[in-house]
Amino acid sequence: MKVSKFGGSSVANSEQIKKVLNIINSDDERKIVVVSAPGKRFKEDTKTTDLLIRLYDKVINKLDYAHKLQQIIERYEEIVHALEMDDKILDNLRNDILRLIDVYQNKPERLLDALKSCGEDFNAQIIAQYNTQLGYPTRYLSPKEAGILVTDEPGNAMILESSYEQIYKLRDYEETLIVPGFFGYSENDDIVTFPRGGSDITGAILARGIKASLYENFTDVSGIFRANPTVVSHPEVIPEVTYREMRELSYAGFGVFHDEALEPLYKDRIPVVIKNTNAPDDKGTFILSERDTSNLSHIISGVSCDKGFTTINIKKYLMNREVGFTRKVLSILEEENISIEHIPSGIDNLSIIIRSNQIEGKEKRVLNKIREQIKVDELTIEYDLAILMIVGEGMNKAIGTASGATSALSRNNINLNMINQGSSEISMMFGINEQYSDIAVQAIYNEYFAKETAQL
Repeated sequence: MKVSKFGGSSVANSEQIKKVLNIINSDDERKIVVVSAPGKRFKEDTKTTDLLIRLYDKVINKLDYAHKLQQIIERYEEIVHALEMDDKILDNLRNDILRLIDVYQNKPERLLDALKSCGEDFNAQIIAQYNTQLGYPTRYLSPKEAGILVTDEPGNAMILESSYEQIYKLRDYEETLIVPGFFGYSENDDIVTFPRGGSDITGAILARGIKASLYENFTDVSGIFRANPTVVSHPEVIPEVTYREMRELSYAGFGVFHDEALEPLYKDRIPVVIKNTNAPDDKGTFILSERDTSNLSHIISGVSCDKGFTTINIKKYLMNREVGFTRKVLSILEEENISIEHIPSGIDNLSIIIRSNQIEGKEKRVLNKIREQIKVDELTIEYDLAILMIVGEGMNKAIGTASGATSALSRNNINLNMINQGSSEISMMFGINEQYSDIAVQAIYNEYFAKETAQL
């Protein structure tokens, strides 16, 4: 039994929905389907979720929201009419939104979650009804009916372990099940959304819960590229990547698959495949617990780069002999509610890398606290740092991987602010100036993949 999830671009309009249903109905193993809210139909279009957030803004600021509500209904009206469905479902959708506004209008966080969930919820209802209309027995199941019970923090839902026993019972249904992604229900019966991109998480939860043989994640690309295609022209598609590699690549900017969605799958080693709704016969990229690294041409899986980091650099003579030094620094950051990304260090120096938005507006206060409480010799802060990540399970077996990377960057006159390799030995991380991020990605891609292509 497979769980198949379709992203926003895959269900953006009636034509895409027809493609989705052709894929579902072509394979009897595709019994549980997760759908997103309608995404962009064209480049300048607005995602349905964004329209719902704008509706929330109108409601919460006590402004007239009639026009915004009508815009949302019109998105679904276009789909319903093109699929030649009964208009009655549109009245139900409108009434559902008005009911949620009435129930939660004095609870802003609850209202936001409730309205955001409508995008997926309405799409799932429409798709289930249309597929039944086509002659394929299909049932819409709300996350509550599916057994998706979650923690109660608005916008940051996490599945409750006790849910999985209930979810397993979904195997008993005869019909194809359509479940909206992105949200679950708390034990208090409130709607709570996962972090944005959370339809991936819903799919992963259901795949683990029913012990699926495969979790298919359909999007608008035929897999995961080895590098950002907006930076590198026509990069290769990665045929196989491990959970660990995917986590590292996602951290540094790969956005095809929500990295938090790997967590439910990792324990039960359920494989994932990223496929293209518009080209379903393409092989796609498989995410597995392990992959064969004996072939030296597949040492590196991919390269990614993420911007928006700041570094606090601390120097103090004999730092390594001062017990509790690092703890004191970290305590100051904890007081300011600042999370830490990386801590490369030497015997007399320490660099703390954080997301720039974490320290924005707090820089002066944080630096003053460090000076006053720790008595350092030198203290500086650097902005506009990018993190370049090279990821590959076979790196620890290959000689010269690091030298190849540093040589490629050197040839392109890119200065390295920081080098770090984790204990997992599946990634190398370089800190570089943001302005060189695209050049660096291209240089690394050419070093590891263009050479391979030339040799072939």
